[in-house]
Amino acid sequence: MSHRAFKAVIPAAGLGTRFLPATKAMPKEMLPVVDKPAIQYVVEEAVAAGIQDVLLIIGRNKNNIANHFDSMPELEENLRAKGDAERLSKVMHSTDLADIHLVRQGEPKGLGHAVLRGKAHVGDHPFAVLLGDDLIDERDPLLPQMIAEYDKRGASVIALMEVDPEHIHMYGVAAVEPTDDDGVVRVTGLVEKPSAEDAPSNLAIIGRYVLDPAVFGVLEHTAPGKGGEIQLTDALQELAADPDAGVYGVVFRGRRYDTGDKVDYIKAIVQLASEREDIGPALRPWFKDFAATL
Repeated sequence: MSHRAFKAVIPAAGLGTRFLPATKAMPKEMLPVVDKPAIQYVVEEAVAAGIQDVLLIIGRNKNNIANHFDSMPELEENLRAKGDAERLSKVMHSTDLADIHLVRQGEPKGLGHAVLRGKAHVGDHPFAVLLGDDLIDERDPLLPQMIAEYDKRGASVIALMEVDPEHIHMYGVAAVEPTDDDGVVRVTGLVEKPSAEDAPSNLAIIGRYVLDPAVFGVLEHTAPGKGGEIQLTDALQELAADPDAGVYGVVFRGRRYDTGDKVDYIKAIVQLASEREDIGPALRPWFKDFAATL
């Protein structure tokens, strides 16, 4: 299915300080997850949901991201001359994946500011926002359901996931009420990184959004919040409180890989590598043997 009216916005302007020194000269979005950079998984997810127009919001020293999705004639010709069709196909896949556009954010002033930088490109159309820290397993598609809910309700849709209370302070958290559809809730409020005692639920926002263009008007007057940044959560809170707008949540219960934390990043690589048909059979016995020595 093709959702030509939808565009995808992928913020990729963060400094990646949690992965220093690896990210001193390389964008965190280009850190490999097995044999592809994390951001390629995200673009592939958008394309699988029928979105062909992808806007990357990048910052300084992020040219490697643009280069990855550009053609590389010398490399391609080298592989072609060697008869290495398999690697040539992989190299050209990222080039032909989608219509990639770039906008610079300048200073990283928060997710809300990054999304607002996409206004001129997105225009008056609904659009998806995908964060590169969250990788959604292709076997558990989430974005198509979110787009379907937007089409049904004409309101912004966010992805939610049940989180252990001891980790709830790391997320934006939703106050919700049920709808007639299983796994879909109406969002009545949002709190950015609350304590476990103050959290309105155990439903945390994960990095997928399908947004009505009305969010741009809200972001334009949203004051900086926590950390002095313009928070997308604050803008969504305003939309959720507006009876003519509203925000809904899709509760995701599939496989998700958090690559924003060092330990979880390594776990993501181990999980995905062990399930690959080409390298999994060799890795799984080694994992078992290694685990037995711990």
